[in-house]
Amino acid sequence: MIQQQDFGRVTLPAEEGCAERVGALARLMGADAIRNSDGTRLDEETLRLGLKIYSTYFVSRGKNHFAKDHKEERQHIYLLTPRYTAEKETLEIPLMEGFLSEQVSPDYDHSPAVFWEVRDRTEGRVIPPQEWQVQPEQGAVRLSRAEPYHEYTVAFLAWADWDPTQMYNYITNDWQGVEKDIPYDLRQPAAAAFAPAELSGWLEEHPEVDVVRFTTFLYHFTLLFSPRRKEKYVDWFGYGFAVSPEALEAFSAEYGYSLTPEDFVDEGYYNSPFRVPNRAFRDFMSFTERFVCAKARELVAITHQKGREAMMFLGDTWIGAEPYGREFPSIGLDAVVGSVGNGTTLRMLSEIRGVRYTEARFLPYFFPDVFREGGDPVREARECWLSARRAMMVKPVDRIGYGGYPSLAMQFPDFLKYMERVAKEFRKIYNSIYGCRPSAGLRVGIINSWGELRSWQTHMVAHAIPYAKTAPYTGILEALSGLPVEVSFLSLSRIAEEGIPQGVDVLLNAGEAGTAFSGGKEWEDPRLICRIRRFVREGGGLIGIGEPSAYPKNGRYFQLADLLGVEREMGFSLSANKPWHPVCTHHFITEELSGAPNLGEDVSFVYPLSEETEILCQSGESVRLAANRAGRGRGVYLSGLPFSAENTRLLLRALYWAAGKEKEFFRYLSKNPACEAFFYPQKKLFAVLNQTALPQQTVLLDGRGKETVLSLAPEEIYWGCMTE
Repeated sequence: MIQQQDFGRVTLPAEEGCAERVGALARLMGADAIRNSDGTRLDEETLRLGLKIYSTYFVSRGKNHFAKDHKEERQHIYLLTPRYTAEKETLEIPLMEGFLSEQVSPDYDHSPAVFWEVRDRTEGRVIPPQEWQVQPEQGAVRLSRAEPYHEYTVAFLAWADWDPTQMYNYITNDWQGVEKDIPYDLRQPAAAAFAPAELSGWLEEHPEVDVVRFTTFLYHFTLLFSPRRKEKYVDWFGYGFAVSPEALEAFSAEYGYSLTPEDFVDEGYYNSPFRVPNRAFRDFMSFTERFVCAKARELVAITHQKGREAMMFLGDTWIGAEPYGREFPSIGLDAVVGSVGNGTTLRMLSEIRGVRYTEARFLPYFFPDVFREGGDPVREARECWLSARRAMMVKPVDRIGYGGYPSLAMQFPDFLKYMERVAKEFRKIYNSIYGCRPSAGLRVGIINSWGELRSWQTHMVAHAIPYAKTAPYTGILEALSGLPVEVSFLSLSRIAEEGIPQGVDVLLNAGEAGTAFSGGKEWEDPRLICRIRRFVREGGGLIGIGEPSAYPKNGRYFQLADLLGVEREMGFSLSANKPWHPVCTHHFITEELSGAPNLGEDVSFVYPLSEETEILCQSGESVRLAANRAGRGRGVYLSGLPFSAENTRLLLRALYWAAGKEKEFFRYLSKNPACEAFFYPQKKLFAVLNQTALPQQTVLLDGRGKETVLSLAPEEIYWGCMTE
């Protein structure tokens, strides 16, 4: 008989004609639920397996019988043409250059003179509609009074003709003969009436479904493709597809001012989350969030009335259903499920409030881009699990699962064995620590322009996909995701208004100059600077990474240079000698380093502000790591922090030093950074994780002065009881 701890909390994908293989996989994994994926269905044999049934449900796509009859209710997006240089007074600008005509098309039905905008990008000037003409036959805009050698762009309203996620799946899986999903907009009258009625009817027709997996609600994140069917622009946080003439009119009526095309195309940046959000974009996000959550609440209520659970997929069409937004709990969801590729995305899911349970969809998906000859799904699965499980030790999700085509996975027996191990380890972790968190000695406040809204989401471009430019910063969250410290996300504007919350030990500001994560123009506010300065000088800690508080003003580049002990030379003070002095070779922060730390690429020409600054690492004429005392508090500067076991320990030491709590650092600790320890006094348990593929030995400090030598097998989790 299967023990309860060896069964459940696992969801597997299924596909038509694979009931026997799905059943075998479910028994191997101890799975208690199955789901369909985009492009698959559950047949009768699969339904008879006796497992809980999840079914994907699309609210604003997947019903082409409706969409084709109501093409006037398709979704929209604002697009910006490339820049074109005029060489004479007339200039023709092609609209669709670089865009895929299968996915988007110019909207000529709603007056271009009202909804489009032509700009002189050299002057930053809007060109009056009288000076340009739309040429639908040529797919272009013609300027009649252009300034020679000025650059021009057109921001135009476009129809959304093909759902981006279905398009991605269509291309990746080489679908043939599959109809292209047309997304429709629930701000339109027919779509608004159709969606709840369609859901109600679907629930009546599918009594076998236990959990409706909304994928997701109304608007897809911004994902555009090139004419070659390659991704052209991806922003997992983009609100581009939420715009429409009706939305613009409703917004103007509610807020008392009108949005412009430039408010959406944003000089070509499309309001990337790396941009400091302006008033117009913040207002549009709030406006969209209220609308989406109200519609979602209606759909969830229908689901509950039919006796089913409602689950949201945190992906695809999730825009407006912000899991850390104010409106989110009002939806009334039972659960949230999302893709997890590392510890950061695990915590992004597990920390969501307002739902009964959370579920992680682990990588790799069972798609042919990985499950093919020469592919290595075990390697990808190992990387995903080892990074996610350390975050699980702090705050686990309630369930795990996979997605894709099980017929592909069954061709890789080594992968199946690893899946079995993952399921068993997950259940052991969950059953052992559910309801409690590890002992935490610090509370860290991450400060940026977004604050709580982007909890565990900073420096992301396309979910968990790595980018070289963001690696020095994504490593911070990845390190923190599995450290026994409390983490909160605080907005700079709220700090300026209200100050720093009680209980925070250390503030952390990280990012490149001008970005939302460093803060950019928000550092113009002297209240913000003074509140942080007071916090540190009265005993708090500050860690700055990259270009923290960077905003050139009043003779400073780092506005908090006096706290961090470093400043950056921007070429204006070359005549002044800098107070360079020898590197400090013995310091609490660097005590465990075997050599120079790997802090990523240099931030060039960062210099010590005074001789009191302790230079802990230097590269050429640039400080890479420094410690500084300011009043009763402390500041630490790092040029970057790519994720590694050594850098995770370096960050933890920096946090404790900045907080002035070095002695407490040694209370609960594994001395080997490759083996991370978690202590749960509430459960009288501890766990030590070997995060490597090699045997490891460590000395464990148990909080009472006792040292224990432990030997761990590769990737082992060692569980033990805390002594009285």
